Amino acid sequence: MRVTTAFNRLLDLDGVNVTRVEFEPDAVVVTVALRRRRLHCPECGWSAPSRYDERPVDSVWRHLDMGVWRLEVHARLRRLWCPTHGARTEGVPFARPGSRFTGDFESLVAWLATRTDKTAITRLVRVTWRTVGRIIGRVVADELDPGRLDNLFEIGVDEISWRKHHKYLTLVANHRTAKIVWGGEGKSARTLDGFFNELGTKRSQQITAVSMDMGPAFVKSVRREGHAPQATICYDPFHVVALATKALEDVRRAHWRELWDRDERELARKFKGARWALLKNPEDLTATQAATLTQIRRNGGEMWRAYKLKEALRAVFSHDVTATEANELLSRWCS
Repeated sequence: MRVTTAFNRLLDLDGVNVTRVEFEPDAVVVTVALRRRRLHCPECGWSAPSRYDERPVDSVWRHLDMGVWRLEVHARLRRLWCPTHGARTEGVPFARPGSRFTGDFESLVAWLATRTDKTAITRLVRVTWRTVGRIIGRVVADELDPGRLDNLFEIGVDEISWRKHHKYLTLVANHRTAKIVWGGEGKSARTLDGFFNELGTKRSQQITAVSMDMGPAFVKSVRREGHAPQATICYDPFHVVALATKALEDVRRAHWRELWDRDERELARKFKGARWALLKNPEDLTATQAATLTQIRRNGGEMWRAYKLKEALRAVFSHDVTATEANELLSRWCS
């Protein structure tokens, strides 16, 4: 088998034939020729039967490495005259317009970006992080589902931090498909406004429920006219219970100050160590913390009542509680 035939099968690049293979000290250079005769504009796909002129040098793309060798794909391309975009170098079927990497290489980088950190990616594929970012932008623009914002009825909104918690992204998820459908930089009401502007008034009116944390920004955007004022706001149970936990901590601090003011310093020091026994879930307590909680229960009073209220609210959001039971439990808790 000839080496060009072997590389035709190994690379499996769309629409090309391998014409020459050269082995250099740190790279394998594969020269290819396009099979098609017509020229295609890389921007709009318009085709022409004849060329405008030919580029005097080869175009080069980085392909998936072969072991320790870089693999470069070379091709001598023609130029065409597009009635919309003017003179353009013809597009190739194995790479995205404007990219110096093959589609297979970019797909690998984009997949790695969803699974590992940037240092690992840059070391593995031997490109800079800025290059990784540009690759991700091209892959997303090319493969993002255009219908991802259709048929949204129950959505979730949350923010995540990046770059050492100094930057934020607001993400919108479709609860029915459990997939992220939109993202924007920032965590303000204006950021979420961008989602509703892209969604449009007609599709926004189909939304029946929006889950979120208890910050005011997202509620403000959802309730805005033309967005989804008809939707039910569903606060994240974690943040709801967190309010009860904070209230419990306030009671504990007040009780600790009372002991300190009564000159019961030794008892106050012991009680200060009871913080985690009160805040942690009962099933996660250590033996020492469980003993501390038992002592607090024996003493009773305001401290124990506050703890029971926290646990009762947490029970409302248990996974095995039905909607009817949750309504009854919440009514009891509020009373």
